[in-house]
Amino acid sequence: MKSTTISLRDPLYKRTEKYNLLEKFFVQLLHDERDLPFIYLCLKVTFLVLPFSMYLIIPGHFSFWIATIYLIFNCSIFMPPVVLMTHSTSHRKFFKQKYRYLNYYLIWIIGPFYGLSPNTFFAHHIGMHHIENNLPHDLNCTIPYQRDSIIDFGIYFFKFLFFIIFNLPRYFMKNNRSYLAKKVLFGEFSFILLCLALIFINWQSALFVFIIPCILVRFLMLAGNWGEHAFIDSHHVENFYRNSVTNINCLHNRRCFNNGYHIGHHLRPGMHWTELPQDFLKNIHCYIDEKPVIFEGLDSVLVWFHLMIKNYRYLASRFVDVGNRYLDQEEVIAFLKERTKKS
Repeated sequence: MKSTTISLRDPLYKRTEKYNLLEKFFVQLLHDERDLPFIYLCLKVTFLVLPFSMYLIIPGHFSFWIATIYLIFNCSIFMPPVVLMTHSTSHRKFFKQKYRYLNYYLIWIIGPFYGLSPNTFFAHHIGMHHIENNLPHDLNCTIPYQRDSIIDFGIYFFKFLFFIIFNLPRYFMKNNRSYLAKKVLFGEFSFILLCLALIFINWQSALFVFIIPCILVRFLMLAGNWGEHAFIDSHHVENFYRNSVTNINCLHNRRCFNNGYHIGHHLRPGMHWTELPQDFLKNIHCYIDEKPVIFEGLDSVLVWFHLMIKNYRYLASRFVDVGNRYLDQEEVIAFLKERTKKS
C-alpha cells in the first residue's frame, strides 16, 4: 500500500525552444505539435520495421531464426507504442485537415504489421467502447465475468477473437450506424485477404508478419481492457471512478503516452495524453471522494497477470490509498477482491 503523498514521474509536455529542420517540416503538418513523438515513432517503424518485413515476405528470403528475431523485436519494442499511438490519434486528429490523407499511412500501412486491421480499432474503441463505457451493451464488458478467473478471461478472449468480426458490425447496424459497420467489414476483410494472398506466396511470412501479431495484439488489448476494468463497484457500475483503474508512475506510461490514466481518459476522452497526469493531480479531491483503484508502477497487462494468478498481496502492495481509507494491507486485499466479483 502506497502513501497518499503522490509525486508523478509520468511524461508531460515540454515545448522545444527550437525545432530542427525535420521537426519544423513535420510540425507544420500536425494538428497538435505535442504529437511530434508520434512522427518519430512512425519514422522508426518505416525505416527499421517495414524493410525487415519486406525482406521476410520476398520469396526465397524467409528464415525461421530471422523471422523469430523480427517478431520478438517488433512486438516487444514497437507494438505497445504503435497501438497506443493509434489510440491517441483515434481520439484526436493526427494531421491538420488539409493533410488528412496522411492519416491513412498509420491506419493502412503501419497498422497491419501490428495486427491492427484498418478501421476496426477506431470503430470499436470510439464508436462502441466509449459510447457504452464497459456497461452491458459494451461488446467487451467485463461486468459479467469473475475478473480474477483465467477461465472467465479465456471465454472473454475467445469470444472476441472469433466473433468480433460479426458482433461489431451487428452492433453498429442495430444502432443505425451502418457506415461504421461498412468500415469495419471493409477493413477486416481487406486484412484477411492480405493474409490469404501472402499465404499462397509464403505462408511462413504470413504467419510471422501478420497473423501472429494479429492474435497477439488482440490478446494484449483484451488483457489490457480487462485490467483497466477489473475492479468494479457493483452498486455503481456506471461510475468511471469505480469501474476503471488508473496506473501511475510506470514504464508503460513513459513508453505509451500515459495510457495508464484510464479513469481520467474515460472522464475526458478528448484530453491530450500529455495533460493526463496534471489533470489527475488537479482533480485528486474527486478521486478521494470516490474510492478508486489506483496502482503505482503497474500497467494494465501486469494488473491482469497478477489477477490471473490471484496475487492480491502484490496488487495491494502497489495500491495507492488516496484518502487514507484503509488501515492495513488486509483491508486493501478484501476491497480488491470484492471489486473483482462478477455481477
